[in-house]
Amino acid sequence: MEKKGRTKEELDRVITWLTGYEASRIQALVDEGITFQAFFDRAQLHPNAHLITGTICGYRIEEIDNDLTRRVRYLDKLVDELARGRKMEKILREG
Repeated sequence: MEKKGRTKEELDRVITWLTGYEASRIQALVDEGITFQAFFDRAQLHPNAHLITGTICGYRIEEIDNDLTRRVRYLDKLVDELARGRKMEKILREG
């Protein structure tokens, strides 16, 4: 991510915004080796997560019926926006 001009702290902020996890908790879950299913089952998605729309990997996020797949694609979309240089307030759906 830092090669794209963004920092690990920005990535952590995006993941924290979406999931409600603090950066230290995210790392602990990664170290624990939990599945995406468990990661997202334990997460408290941000109330504005539904505002994450658009296409990622050829699929319209808002049309994905499978809850886990949609949540993973939310994260994909946010990371993609971060890597593309989008302003943080836009990524976090603040304005």
